Amino acid sequence: MLENLITHSSNPVKRINDWRDLSAKAALFIFGIVLWHKGAGIAAGSFLILVWILCGGLHQIKSVIKEPLAVAILSLCGVLLLGILWSDWPNSGRFRWDKYLALMIFIPYLSLLNKDRLFWAVGGVVIGYLGVLLTGLYYQFFLGVPGIPPLKMLYLHFSLGIGVGSLLAFYWAGISENRMVIILMSVFAYFLLFIQFNLTGRGPLLATCTTVILLLFLLYRHQPKKLLINLAVVIALMGAFVYHNSALQDRFSRIETELVQSEQGVNNTSTGERRALYEIGLNAISQRPWFGYGTGMAQNAFGEIAESYEGGRFKSVETMHNLHFHNDLIEMGVYLGLLGILAHLFLLWGWFQSLRVHGLAILGATLVCFIFMAGLTDVILIYGQIPSLLLVITAIAIIWQREYGNLTRETEWLR
Repeated sequence: MLENLITHSSNPVKRINDWRDLSAKAALFIFGIVLWHKGAGIAAGSFLILVWILCGGLHQIKSVIKEPLAVAILSLCGVLLLGILWSDWPNSGRFRWDKYLALMIFIPYLSLLNKDRLFWAVGGVVIGYLGVLLTGLYYQFFLGVPGIPPLKMLYLHFSLGIGVGSLLAFYWAGISENRMVIILMSVFAYFLLFIQFNLTGRGPLLATCTTVILLLFLLYRHQPKKLLINLAVVIALMGAFVYHNSALQDRFSRIETELVQSEQGVNNTSTGERRALYEIGLNAISQRPWFGYGTGMAQNAFGEIAESYEGGRFKSVETMHNLHFHNDLIEMGVYLGLLGILAHLFLLWGWFQSLRVHGLAILGATLVCFIFMAGLTDVILIYGQIPSLLLVITAIAIIWQREYGNLTRETEWLR
């Protein structure tokens, strides 16, 4: 009778635990699918946080924030919130700095992940990515529309997403010992790279190409022959993609023309606008080098500096582009001066360290290089879809490595 009583009394606890586990699986699965849509992504992120709290996440937060990336994200967000004290908020116009706070989704997502939930997390990410890939290809090559309008994804966002997929496929092919996996992942990687060469964004493409070369070097640096072969194949295919793509050649050839036009005072081109933003941004940082103009003050800082810089030659740059400086480091520098730049670099360092301590140094270097390179021509960290995707990949890689052990090539690289 006593055993029956104990069993009966434990059933409610078991049911609660089962419900929590099911909710966690659903939250991870749904978030992986809908992170590409702004509205749905916010709803799914809110649901994820709620489930995390109900699963006792607040009591486990100490173990999660031991991850260097979690510490770096909290530091960056803390510095941004601190910077409000010397900004003109809330009278600073439309600003986008609050999107950086979305990086904190990494903490509940990682906390909810475990071995039993990995399948659901991976499934959600794969389904979401393939859905976005197919939808983007349909709009780009069948309708001639860049980006994915239903998801409010610009062509730059889509190109960055393609780049992430290509890098992961190259990485998977490089660490795998299975010949079939190597072949399939290599084909998929080159297919995505080909797609990206046929998209509009130049910055994301350069970020991907640069990172692919770094990744191949890291994977095969102890195997010179294999390194040379892989580099030769990649560079040859990149050259072929450029040679047979007149639109791409035209996009890159316009850079020199647009720079000349910028010297003549014509700033309404892509290159001219970016040059104006970079010059004004760097000048703004030089005037307030330590703590900047305050969080969210990109537009105000541009307007203030552009009036006097070189006789006001850049005042004609469109107002919409003054919302940010198309460069992660410059953006943070204008907001928070050296404090903001250091916070951004600490984020990249923490990202690499979190993967390195789990034996994934090559993946860490790859993701950080891609984020840094893409951030030279845009503010990648406020693109909700791409940072969320990279954070989800990071969390899954950490738990996968923790549960299933070391990856051979990663361990070799660390020696």
